[in-house]
Amino acid sequence: MFDRLQAVEERYERLNELLMDPDVISDTKKLRDYSKEQSDIEETVTTYRNYKELKEQYDEAKGMLKENLDDEMREMVKMEVEELGEQLPPLEEKLRILLLPKDPNDDKNVIVEIRGAAGGDEAALFAGDLFRMYSRYAEAQGWKPEVIEASENDIGGFKEIIFMINGKGAFSKMKYENGAHRVQRVPTTESGGRIHTSTATVAVLPEAEEVEVDINEKDIRVDTFASSGPGGQSVNTTMSAVRLTHLPTGVVVSCQDEKSQIKNKEKAMKVLRARVYDKFRKEAEAEYAQNRKSAVGTGDRSERIRTYNFPQSRVTDHRIGLTIQKLDQILQGNLDEIIEALIVEEQSRAMEEAGE
Repeated sequence: MFDRLQAVEERYERLNELLMDPDVISDTKKLRDYSKEQSDIEETVTTYRNYKELKEQYDEAKGMLKENLDDEMREMVKMEVEELGEQLPPLEEKLRILLLPKDPNDDKNVIVEIRGAAGGDEAALFAGDLFRMYSRYAEAQGWKPEVIEASENDIGGFKEIIFMINGKGAFSKMKYENGAHRVQRVPTTESGGRIHTSTATVAVLPEAEEVEVDINEKDIRVDTFASSGPGGQSVNTTMSAVRLTHLPTGVVVSCQDEKSQIKNKEKAMKVLRARVYDKFRKEAEAEYAQNRKSAVGTGDRSERIRTYNFPQSRVTDHRIGLTIQKLDQILQGNLDEIIEALIVEEQSRAMEEAGE
């Protein structure tokens, strides 16, 4: 592990030199790539240097215990050795985690697609609950949610809602929400008080930059139409809504959230690019995914990942067997406890596979 850390530190120093090279400064792509690489390893290097400094102090203090010291000084040195010794193991653990392979999409913005599945109107209402939950969570993280497309039903739910979350590291946390979410509650429309089970699916896609997926304008069919609201009510009579079809893959995206056709097209292009990128990414990972049976991080939407049980005020994440009796808080966007547990589980599994 320490050989790898030393190599990372040497690479960091080399990147410092490259970023001051006039040839690199004048090359926008190299400057961006080297800056990102340096940023990606900066925490590892800082932690490693901190560890080395503490380890040196620890070794020096242990060495002093071999010297001829008076009782008071020996006791002080023993206390220092003990304190420093307690600080080293957590740093070693952190370094092991920092050396794990990182998902290249972790720092990206995300596009979230929520659809009511089994359960009719109740599923649509639940999709609305999930949208509000993620919006509040995003705002608490300092991220910005922005609706791209929404298809409402007549009672305030969403048959489908697509929105973007802009913020550094959004995908690193939101990716764990991929899958089928189940709700168990008495619907407001149910006079008999019976508990119903409904589901909604959540898809989380990393936003793709133009350089990552090559989409030719000639391969896109653009259709325009008038926006409409719940029940087919006309929102406006201008042809501001946009539908994009990527002919090679068959991916279709619509956007009617903005009054401007240009803005709708820009938003739709972001979703289109993300979906095409996600399609290619999943195809490339298909063989690898076949060898992984764990649900954590797989993003398989057919898997039921979580249940929200209203009568018992509990939320259960089935991937790690975690149950929390804080349903109201979680629906208010307090997802940290669940997401942090999923991150720890994935890191633990990755460390086992790495043989650390």
